[in-house]
Amino acid sequence: MLSDDPTLERHFRGHRGTVTALAFNPASKQLASSSADCNLMVWNFKNTIRAFRFMAHKAAVTDVCFSPTGHLIASSSLDRTVRLWVPTIQGEAGEFRAHSSSVRSVHFSPDGQHLVTASDDKTAKIWGVARKKFIATLLGHNNWVQCARFSPDGQAIVTCSDDKTIRLFDHTTSQCVHTFQELQGHAVSVEFHPSGTCIGAAMNNGVVKVYDIRMHKLLQHYRCHEGTVNRLAFHPCGNFILTAAQDCTMKVLDLLEGRPIYTLQGHDGPVTAVTFSVSGGYFASGGIDQQVLVWKTNFHKEHMLMEHPQVDCTLKESYSEAESLGHQVDARVAVSSDTKNSNVQVTNVESTPALIPRRDALSDEESFCSVSGTRNANREAQSKEVSITTQLKDFSLNGRAGIEMNKDDDIKGILAHLCSQVEKLQKTIMMQEKRLCAVEDLLKQTTLNS
Repeated sequence: MLSDDPTLERHFRGHRGTVTALAFNPASKQLASSSADCNLMVWNFKNTIRAFRFMAHKAAVTDVCFSPTGHLIASSSLDRTVRLWVPTIQGEAGEFRAHSSSVRSVHFSPDGQHLVTASDDKTAKIWGVARKKFIATLLGHNNWVQCARFSPDGQAIVTCSDDKTIRLFDHTTSQCVHTFQELQGHAVSVEFHPSGTCIGAAMNNGVVKVYDIRMHKLLQHYRCHEGTVNRLAFHPCGNFILTAAQDCTMKVLDLLEGRPIYTLQGHDGPVTAVTFSVSGGYFASGGIDQQVLVWKTNFHKEHMLMEHPQVDCTLKESYSEAESLGHQVDARVAVSSDTKNSNVQVTNVESTPALIPRRDALSDEESFCSVSGTRNANREAQSKEVSITTQLKDFSLNGRAGIEMNKDDDIKGILAHLCSQVEKLQKTIMMQEKRLCAVEDLLKQTTLNS
């Protein structure tokens, strides 16, 4: 049985400039949006409460983030300041000059006690929220720092820069512990996987990458957009990535299958911001068209109940609470499935149990498996897709059995290969010794003759 497609639930108009960032309230009762119009807006999902417009920044607002409790909102701006807001009619709670140049991003730590900011002054900084006190500077980048994010446990910070590097910092020591080098393009936005073991990077060359921060290796590489990927967001379950790109589309990437499964079109122009609600039941998008769209996820319901039955109750409660978002609205929206799209290049570089629990023993053949054609709504297409899925599962089981049965043969083969390499090395050394002796004899003969 196929899961439902994402559906557009509501759209908000109010900004007079590009929407630059979005953030759901932890209780999914509000949605904050920042914009190039220098304003911050807080949208309430209850029709009886009007939206709040906060006007204090003197330049474009670049990022927005709710605190873990939902009692504060932090915003960053090109005016070099960071402002704290109370998401009620009360408004601003404080402001401080954070950097010597434009501030590109702001993010709360999981405990809500610290902020991390990224700036065009080539640094990221850590701040105390209560007293707006500077704590530490994260050094290492030699170009604009586009984004900085805390890990889910608050122990690490990831940053990305126009210098084509992604750096991982220890929160306690403020020291860089690893640097990921990008040879082509640079990361525009980075986010931690909900497990805290991986990071996702949105690149300016249309690529999305997933890195393992424990092994410091590239796990997955998606060539999924024709323009800059402006933002990405991990679904709370950790199995999907939502992207927003300059090519006017959003894509949903299935990390378990290693391929795009949906292309969403609803904005008139490039999509500049995306985010999931805490429960994952909804996501929001913003674009250069100044609109904020709220979507119902749908596609992850069946998947989550199958993969994580222990969270059934939590999911059901989340969906019932989120129903207050309202009724579906009429808008020009296109939702297409990419589950059979062979035009998108997807590379599953390496799998780890933490990120991809069901594919840790799959072969490269299955990782690169793709099916051509387009998705149809009739039963014939559904039966074909179910058949393909069954074949993949059978292939996976046979592959695992083959690995177990041929384990001894593989070890013998490896040992035989090593022995042959040692023999070749010995022959090479003997040949070098013979040549050296010949050269010495020739030198002796030349010396005697002279």
